[in-house]
Amino acid sequence: MCDRDSLFFRALSDKTRRNILKLLKNKGELSVKEIVEYFSMTQPTISHHLNVLKEAGLVRFDRKGKEICYCCDCMTVRECCKEFFEKLISYPDESEL
Repeated sequence: MCDRDSLFFRALSDKTRRNILKLLKNKGELSVKEIVEYFSMTQPTISHHLNVLKEAGLVRFDRKGKEICYCCDCMTVRECCKEFFEKLISYPDESEL
């Protein structure tokens, strides 16, 4: 698996991060403060999760004054899933290893 795959699956391995992605997909662009309102977690914890998602390329962000707003990058999510399953399908079966 390439590094992009590792970042993608690491980001999606956590339920909170998956829920943040769902929230951003459904609500659109939200500030960290607005995202925190949906979770019983501190702002630093949510910021950590957002950084993991950002590192994997699953969210886009924009600075608006003192706030940073995030949105789900659905195209990257689709691309990563497509690439992974294409690799999986083309992976040799056990007899070819």
